[in-house]
Amino acid sequence: MRTNTDFSPLYRSFIGFDHLAGLIDKASRADKQSSYPPYNIELLAEDQYRITMAVAGFAEDELAIESKQNNLIVTGNKPADKEKTDRKFLHQGIAERNFERKFQLGDHVKVIGAFMENGLLHIDLEREIPEALKPRKIAINGKSLLTSKTS
Repeated sequence: MRTNTDFSPLYRSFIGFDHLAGLIDKASRADKQSSYPPYNIELLAEDQYRITMAVAGFAEDELAIESKQNNLIVTGNKPADKEKTDRKFLHQGIAERNFERKFQLGDHVKVIGAFMENGLLHIDLEREIPEALKPRKIAINGKSLLTSKTS
């Protein structure tokens, strides 16, 4: 059972974290997202990830991967095939329907590449933290490096 949480106290107390509250609010909404196609998210190394999607029946040219504004969008479009409409299935357990799957990416996470293997689409991601945001050591010198200005 989910309850609606009021995040307005966060907006009063934490400056600049409104996007985080928005993400939590969006994730907690009861919007139904399709579970097709199934996928895994794997941590390969400290800052490396892989999304693996089961896309049986899709060719590479029927899949599209787009990364924009911290969103990763994977779509699969099967062209309408007259030959398929003439086929009569006794059981059809392999879903070859069109899909769109969205993933919210963290700051500085970039898509490195993608490949298909045995009916699985693998998308490699990496977090690249800019040098300006990385921690740095400060040397302790014997004297001040600032020059004093006396007028």
